[in-house]
Amino acid sequence: MTGSTPLKHAPPTPTLPLWSRLAATPWGGGQGRGCDILIFDMDGVLIDVSNSYRKTIQKTVDLYLRICLGLKGKKKNLVTKEDISLFKSAGGFNNDWDLTSALLHYLLSLSNLPSPSKHPEFLSVPESVSFLRSKSSHIQNEIETIYRKKDITSFTRKVRSSRGGLKGVRKALGNSWEGWLFQFGELNRTNLIKRIFQEIYLGNQFSTFYHLPRLFYKGRGYYLQEKLLISGKILRDLRKRIRLGIASGRPRFEAELALKRFRLSRYFDSMVTLDECVAEEDRLFRLTGRRRDLSKPHPYSLLRAIREIRLPHPRCAYVGDVVDDMRAAQAAKRTLPVLAVGFLSGGKKEKGIEESLLAAGADLLIRNPKDLLRLVST
Repeated sequence: MTGSTPLKHAPPTPTLPLWSRLAATPWGGGQGRGCDILIFDMDGVLIDVSNSYRKTIQKTVDLYLRICLGLKGKKKNLVTKEDISLFKSAGGFNNDWDLTSALLHYLLSLSNLPSPSKHPEFLSVPESVSFLRSKSSHIQNEIETIYRKKDITSFTRKVRSSRGGLKGVRKALGNSWEGWLFQFGELNRTNLIKRIFQEIYLGNQFSTFYHLPRLFYKGRGYYLQEKLLISGKILRDLRKRIRLGIASGRPRFEAELALKRFRLSRYFDSMVTLDECVAEEDRLFRLTGRRRDLSKPHPYSLLRAIREIRLPHPRCAYVGDVVDDMRAAQAAKRTLPVLAVGFLSGGKKEKGIEESLLAAGADLLIRNPKDLLRLVST
């Protein structure tokens, strides 16, 4: 099979053991070898981010509502981890800054705030916060009221039917509350959502990387709460047999922070991050005058990670845990033979997660990282 031969998608059968299902996949049966290249998503696959990125989303929403908009209330977890999973399953939210903006957009639609006109540009973060506080100060809003109104399950169904992402959120809401969302521009000016998010996630590493003071959060960085999901021993055993790579939506600095912290760099031959996607988007924009989003579910990061390994006509697999990962793998099949492997981290058995991964095109579902060793030796 050549690298340019497209593959037909074979629907997975999740009730069978992995080695039985593998025989029914596009390259699994009776061909004498298994996978040549295994590409991993990072968050939710290599790294448990339930207490880092997911909690950062929760904390960012809380601080934005309280500090920037002056909302009051004792309710701490306005956004739950289940809410975040539902948004992820709707598709189009590979970027956690976008997901945080989407959650705030929906929650503000449940408030008494009017839909404002586009906000002006400001010179500093304090001016931006002052503007928001002055516009919202005369309107009574309680966080508990928003909590009672929210129905994330129903809303994310609408977002999914509107093709997901921030565009799907805008379409599902009809009216826009984006005038209350300072989510664009530089971190030292009007991008308050990203500024808060990065301060929480990075902690004291924020000033190291951005050369800016922390204004919203002074605690330890949530990245310190991350844990490995796939052990170094399994990665070492995999690396003895095949080549490994990473295609992640993380910024490169944060991806390298995790690789260094868990001493994983030695196992991987390539890594493509958000930085490489943005650089390629900028290059294409200069050439064509058109802006394209190359983040997942676009297959760019996955295909680039494979090509940087430089094996001729490889048989590949991509291991991811969310809808956008499976869609990226399916899209990559137009160019290379890629198996879409859905990883249910921590042995998750939630029916909704399984169904969303299968619907997005997962060829296989695995719960135990040791099953990856079977995948590469088949």
